[in-house]
Amino acid sequence: MLYFSRWKTITIWAIVALGVLFSFPNLLSQSTRDALPDWLPNRAMTLGLDLQGGSHILLAIDRQDLINERLATTRDDIRTLLRDAKIGYTGLTGSGKTIQVRIREANEVDKAKTALASLTAPVSSSLFGAGSVIETTLAEPEPGLLRYTLTEEGIDYRVSTAVTQSIEVVGRRVNELGTTEPIIQRQGADRILVQVPGLQDPQRLKDILGQTAKLTFQMVDQSVPVQEAIEGRPPVGTSVLYSQDDPPVPYLIEDRVIVAGENLVDAQATFNQQTSEPVVSFRFDAKGAARFGQATQQNVGRLFAIILDNQVISAPQIREPIIGGTGQISGNFTTESANDLAVLLRAGALPADLTIIEERTVGPSLGADSISAGAFASAIAAALVFAFMLLAYGRLGVLASIGLAANVSMIIAILTALGATLTLPGIAGIVLTMGMAVDSNVIIFERVREERAQGRSLVQSLDSGFQRALATVVDANLTTLIAAVILFYMGTGPIRGFAVTLAIGIITTVFTAFTLTRWLIAIWLKRSRPTDLPAGFVHYLPLDPKLNIMRWRKLAFALSGAASVLIAVLFVTVDMNYGIDFKGGSMIEVQAKNGPADAGDVRARLSEVNIGDVQVQEFGDGRELMIRVEGQAEGGDNAEQTVIEKVRGALDADYEFRRVEVVGPTVSAELAMSGTLGVIASMLAMLIYIWFRFEWQFALGAIISTLHDVIMMVGLYVIVGLEFNLSSIAAVLTVVGYSINDTVVIYDRVRENLRRYKKMSIVDLLNLSLNQTLSRTFLTGLTTLFALVALYLFGGEVISSFMLAMLFGVIVGTYSSIFVAGPLLILFKLRPDMFDKNTDATVPTSAQPSKS
Repeated sequence: MLYFSRWKTITIWAIVALGVLFSFPNLLSQSTRDALPDWLPNRAMTLGLDLQGGSHILLAIDRQDLINERLATTRDDIRTLLRDAKIGYTGLTGSGKTIQVRIREANEVDKAKTALASLTAPVSSSLFGAGSVIETTLAEPEPGLLRYTLTEEGIDYRVSTAVTQSIEVVGRRVNELGTTEPIIQRQGADRILVQVPGLQDPQRLKDILGQTAKLTFQMVDQSVPVQEAIEGRPPVGTSVLYSQDDPPVPYLIEDRVIVAGENLVDAQATFNQQTSEPVVSFRFDAKGAARFGQATQQNVGRLFAIILDNQVISAPQIREPIIGGTGQISGNFTTESANDLAVLLRAGALPADLTIIEERTVGPSLGADSISAGAFASAIAAALVFAFMLLAYGRLGVLASIGLAANVSMIIAILTALGATLTLPGIAGIVLTMGMAVDSNVIIFERVREERAQGRSLVQSLDSGFQRALATVVDANLTTLIAAVILFYMGTGPIRGFAVTLAIGIITTVFTAFTLTRWLIAIWLKRSRPTDLPAGFVHYLPLDPKLNIMRWRKLAFALSGAASVLIAVLFVTVDMNYGIDFKGGSMIEVQAKNGPADAGDVRARLSEVNIGDVQVQEFGDGRELMIRVEGQAEGGDNAEQTVIEKVRGALDADYEFRRVEVVGPTVSAELAMSGTLGVIASMLAMLIYIWFRFEWQFALGAIISTLHDVIMMVGLYVIVGLEFNLSSIAAVLTVVGYSINDTVVIYDRVRENLRRYKKMSIVDLLNLSLNQTLSRTFLTGLTTLFALVALYLFGGEVISSFMLAMLFGVIVGTYSSIFVAGPLLILFKLRPDMFDKNTDATVPTSAQPSKS
């Protein structure tokens, strides 16, 4: 195990060198990276929105809007087709997903079915592969009554088509804003994810995305006064529409569309040469120019309306025919609003309304603060971990620290090469990896100490220590990897970034521990030729403590059981402080532009805008406020956006909006479900893995112990009143992974001792195993806590509650591994012959049990 051929040495250092090479550009400025030679890597990690600022917006297609539109189209088609075929009909009505029509003459029913056959004809659809989809089915519940029903497949087809078209339109709109590297992609069946990094004005983005931008040119009906039409009934073929003015001006508009927005080929924000007011100049295609020219020739002197999303922008008078295919739209525009309208018109209209169901926006100043806090916390955590390894293991600790530095470099290199996004929780994942990466080295070094204590030579002890620790390290890290993978698939946004860095860190940790660190130790042995293990600078737990841990098992069971029952009662009786992720609502972080923030004044201002229950809390250096607004359950997803607009209107003059999170009722219910399923799925996956690798008794013990940790974590949130959100789910899942990592190390030693000491009583054997792994449990817990404390103290307000939960979870996980998971095995009547079929030939069976 300690011999390395030349090609292995070259391979190891080549991988490490690549890690350093690909991670190095992250230390350079953009201009320096651009100046690097082409053959050198010059790419830096992509920073998440929480680090560089920007907006994350989740849009949903209004399915009901598409159904209503399809019903209206089908009704018009039936009317047109029957009239063209000169077939008499009556009772053309529609409701839900059904339209029905009664044919007057019985002998014309078959003729009517033939005329309407196109409605039920299959439509080619890429959504269903190379096949087709039937959008409408025909039924005849009684003679002469034809009933057409929209199919679910047809609706799905329309939704899918609308999403595809909307992605194109949204992409054109966002690109028109001049942002860098926006992400616009489908999410699920009816949603579009828009992420725009570095955006300075998120409200402008929302305004542009929220408009359907359906532009039409229609004539104004001046045959009757508009007020008479409002009070009575508008003439047939007309509708009353209102302008965007304040107060809005009503117009009586002919329903017939002269020219539609799809005939536009260009639109630009310009200025009126006579008045110098901002206007939008437009140009039609040949078809549109011809139709517009003909209409203006026939209607000189009349008013024509320019209508955007059923609102009249302007209604100028046609003074002369406009035959050039160009024109101007004026309507009290500002320079920015004229430019935004031009953007909308150039990008085209959306095929359906888009609703913002989730928004997470971070201002650039908060992102910069997060980067600074994360980097400082990471440096502190690294220094603490390195110092601890040096104190505990001396020269071996130095070698392990070199491996750890290479480990972090490889994590950054892989994130950079993959183009993965680094988020603030992702930085936490790297720091947590530093704390947990030490665990592999501790397991190995403690094994080496045991082998040395049994009289083996230093070389034999090191070689045997690496061999014996391999299975334990792999099992322990794979369980944490399971939690990371499930966290990735069940999480969203920054939480996925945390899962990615944690998963990559686990893989690189195993690699560096069993290749680079082992190579460094082999070279140290070859050159220094030591005769004994180097001593650390502090004397910590003895190698073979004689604590009677099993004596305390009944007390531990009683305390854990009582605490679990108490927490269950509190969970049912006390309202948990759920965050907006799970109950919907808005969370806004603001910073006073001048002087300290005044929470009382902000409460007073917001109480006047009628947005429901508002909580305002001071935090940070006195200039920051956290504003929480209850979910607008009755108003739906659109009401949440109205809340943000009202808060901005009330505070924008005096406060900078540093972070905005809005979760509508649709998403909050889904997030709650996915979070619960994530915890359950991770525990089931670990149960299966441990059952496969050990026996069912171990799997059951591990799950009960892990469930205990989950209950304790829930108790922390209930008793302390911490906000429970998506980050809390990530904390729970990470603690689950950490705890079961601890448990697997202990169970691995129990399994080994069951093979070795076949006549030892199960109580003594468990006591021996717990004592033998106590040093490793203590050291790993301590280094992990060092890293977490650094993040908690210096990582900034954004992740402080996340780190506090993690700190508590690591302590609880360590306790449960020793006092719950291990002693639980005594209830399952373990027998040494369970593992006879897997007997490890390297484990001596002649060893005598030590007294405990």
